[in-house]
Amino acid sequence: MNTDPFEIFLVATPGLEAPLAAEVGELGWSARAQPGGVTVSGGWRDVWRANLMLRGATRVLARVGSFRALHLAQLDKRSRKFPWGDVLRADQPVKVETTCRASRIYHAGAASQRIERAIVEELGAPVAADAAVVVKVRIEDDLVTISLDTTGESLHKRGHKQAVAKAPMRETMAAMFLREMGFDGSQPVLDPMCGSGTFVIEAAEMASGLAPGRSRSFAFEKLATFDPPVWQAMRGSVSGRTAPRQFFGSDRDAGAIRMSRANADSAGVAGSTDFQLGQISDLLRPDCAPGIVMVNPPYGARVGNKGPLFGLHAAMGAVLRERFALWRVGIVTSEAGLAKATGLPFLPPGPIVAHGGLKVRLWQTGPL
Repeated sequence: MNTDPFEIFLVATPGLEAPLAAEVGELGWSARAQPGGVTVSGGWRDVWRANLMLRGATRVLARVGSFRALHLAQLDKRSRKFPWGDVLRADQPVKVETTCRASRIYHAGAASQRIERAIVEELGAPVAADAAVVVKVRIEDDLVTISLDTTGESLHKRGHKQAVAKAPMRETMAAMFLREMGFDGSQPVLDPMCGSGTFVIEAAEMASGLAPGRSRSFAFEKLATFDPPVWQAMRGSVSGRTAPRQFFGSDRDAGAIRMSRANADSAGVAGSTDFQLGQISDLLRPDCAPGIVMVNPPYGARVGNKGPLFGLHAAMGAVLRERFALWRVGIVTSEAGLAKATGLPFLPPGPIVAHGGLKVRLWQTGPL
């Protein structure tokens, strides 16, 4: 296996590059944030560790090589000389996805076909539309950069969440919004509209030191560079700790509470979480140190008629101001007007973050 370091691109949710870079830095890598993600340098063990440990990345791309090509015949020739056998296995189907920008080769489909044919004829690996191994090719300014998607299904799919609410916050986003709130695992967290429990469970996992990728498999397990004993040792070396029971969720929907409890149990954090059925008006401050209220309330684009939502937000703001002295509040919403309807003393909002076709922002307060 080639041990020379290469570039690893950690894909971020657009708008959450900065907290991902901070997380990457805390795990010991030298991180360079750029639009769409964070770049680090490393080897295959870094690729595996990034997939296992990063809470904020959506996927991990290994940049395994590049060459110049000015036309399709040259792309064909250089693709055939590329050392595919160093990274791909002949018995694993692959698919190639290409993007072209500012290059003489402008037809992405034709470029993909040439590279697929080179892999089939030079390595012997079959091509399949549903292949777990994806070769991502970017042709920009006539430079062909070849990356492997080492992740497979997006990293927000932690592998232990059974039940999902109808408009869920992705785990990767929840982790980064918690980080933006200054959450480091020590503070209590409460979500009064918890849905399927994502904020609460993510906070409990972070406090417990659990590896987010512990329950799932990855595309890199099907590459020629994979070393199962080293991977098993890496996975086994991450041992969690028992976190205090200070991660609280409530919701007015009994189905949401059932989902949240099932998801917390599946994630192994049932002991540090507490989910209760209740309206915002019934919300009481937990008997613990001041912490963070983290909420992704309904906003109009998701629910339809916005009228009643202003009343809901105003009521939530009143309850938090009256009962949650010294707690800090974070609200993720696409509607500035709804955030302001709470009457809470927000700091300037965070960057715009792409979330399922919507543009949301984190609005946070200092201690109330």
